[in-house]
Amino acid sequence: MILHIGLDDTDSPRMGCTTYVAALIIEELSRMEIQFIDYPNLIRLNPNIPWKTRGNGALCIRILCREDDYEDIKERVIEIVEENSDLEYKGADPGIVFLVGDIPEEVKVFAREAIQGIVGMRETIKIIKRYRAEAVGYKTRRGIIGGLAAIGENLSGDHTFELITYRKRENWGAPRRIDVSSIFEMNKKMGNLTFNNIDPETGRVLITPRGSDPVLYGVRGESPEAVRNAYKLICSYEPIDRWVIFRTNHGTDAHLEKTYLIRDVKPFYPVIVEGRVEGVPKTVPGGHVIFQVRDETGVIDCAVYEQGGSLRKVASMLTEGDLIKVYGGVRPPSKKNPLTINVEKIEVISLADKAILQNPLCPICGKRMKSMGRCKGFECYKCGFHGPHLTKTAIKVERGIKPGIYVAPPRSERHLTKPLSRYGLEKNWIRGKTFTIIPPEEIWGFESISMRRGNLSLTVD
Repeated sequence: MILHIGLDDTDSPRMGCTTYVAALIIEELSRMEIQFIDYPNLIRLNPNIPWKTRGNGALCIRILCREDDYEDIKERVIEIVEENSDLEYKGADPGIVFLVGDIPEEVKVFAREAIQGIVGMRETIKIIKRYRAEAVGYKTRRGIIGGLAAIGENLSGDHTFELITYRKRENWGAPRRIDVSSIFEMNKKMGNLTFNNIDPETGRVLITPRGSDPVLYGVRGESPEAVRNAYKLICSYEPIDRWVIFRTNHGTDAHLEKTYLIRDVKPFYPVIVEGRVEGVPKTVPGGHVIFQVRDETGVIDCAVYEQGGSLRKVASMLTEGDLIKVYGGVRPPSKKNPLTINVEKIEVISLADKAILQNPLCPICGKRMKSMGRCKGFECYKCGFHGPHLTKTAIKVERGIKPGIYVAPPRSERHLTKPLSRYGLEKNWIRGKTFTIIPPEEIWGFESISMRRGNLSLTVD
């Protein structure tokens, strides 16, 4: 029978990682000679939810097993989750969901809502009961929401892959030690087959996390072969304990599919809003750029923060009348600020003409004239000509931006945001008539890259 195992919320800001728990489960299932019918799915959910942990990723493992093995599989999965979750942390509320058979359409819809909006516990429990799934939740049980959503999102549309390497337990919490020159070389050789390895504006390496979790680094790419090849090019100064390849919605804009009228925009939702720029963008303390967009239903503030880099520059060059689409997450109103879209990308559809007013040229000698005062006309200080009825002339200014899509630099991108390098590389998942068996050795392994000496290393606290 087909069995889908969804899990979420095992980690906390101080320790753990749900992908690592999934890696341990995959290892255990491989020992039980279970057949995998997909790469483990790493599903990023709505990134604007205030109670999320870091990347808000949930996991689903899809397998083919004998009915007689179901109870043993369930028992072992529960044990692994309990042993490796930060249950003492207040905000960690692990959940596991087991669903047998094909994925019901209602569960797929639920997953889309979890990625593009907000879903609640009551709705989650109803669906689990309706389709006779089983769920195990701890504390507030919030993790079963992500677990069910991960099951429902089968990534039949655009998707990418991520190979994540894990550290040996004795190195958790210590600075990560990787040959930074090998990362730059990998990035150069792989081209668009991988993405978001290095921030081009700052040169910052992006594949390593900064916390005390078990992850050493993760490489994102367009295919399993691409991320495996990238993995082989990266050299580490510490041994790699294990690695897993995940199929994921990372870098696909899966959260940004719905276009909203401004009157319908709600806090914490990812939205696309189309309208015209109103007024002049302003830069506020901290370097953030705020501008307004209006459609036929209202006006809304949009913010590009200082770390938005080149996107902040684009926002500052907008002018009244520009027709644009704004993509981002909605921040609720506060005492100081109104409802605001935190901008992830801007699509410039058409640009308004921009002009500056200049004093007229002297009709006698051709020099620029000077104003004689409000409503008094202009005077030429070279030849003395007076023009009491002359007015300023409008000069069209060339715009510093063009129609197109502008995205924040990789260092500021959400996990789900599609980088420019991926446009035109979107794909669909091609399966067999029922399922495709994927050998375990293509999904995970213990293979460790041999360390080599070098004079450049990346140390991340």
